[in-house]
Amino acid sequence: MDASDHSDPRRRLGALGERLAREHLERAGYAVVERNYRSRRGEIDVVALGRDTLVFCEVKTRVHGGRTGPGDPLEAIGHAKQRRLRLLAREWLSERGGRPGAGSLRFDAIGVTVDATGRLLALEHVEAAF
Repeated sequence: MDASDHSDPRRRLGALGERLAREHLERAGYAVVERNYRSRRGEIDVVALGRDTLVFCEVKTRVHGGRTGPGDPLEAIGHAKQRRLRLLAREWLSERGGRPGAGSLRFDAIGVTVDATGRLLALEHVEAAF
């Protein structure tokens, strides 16, 4: 994280949600393969491997009672975002030479809700969300 990330509340919130999502995935038996993959098209938050499946995860985080965006973090993953993530996954796979250790692919969504102090209130993991 660079210095600008520390001063931008949205980036701090996103980084917190992604960390909580990664911890959840690891507790559930997934191995995190990559985090914050970036290309000119955007970013994949988490790429993980679980039970012969390579999973591309989009993580959305909201502060309970906050005023920005939909109250349910998963509502923020619309069709345009889903399309962009599919393109990013194709780029990731091309750069990596295929599906390392995976027989299948999946797109998951993880919605994280925290309170104003950053304490986890809820985490919803939707497998095969799109």
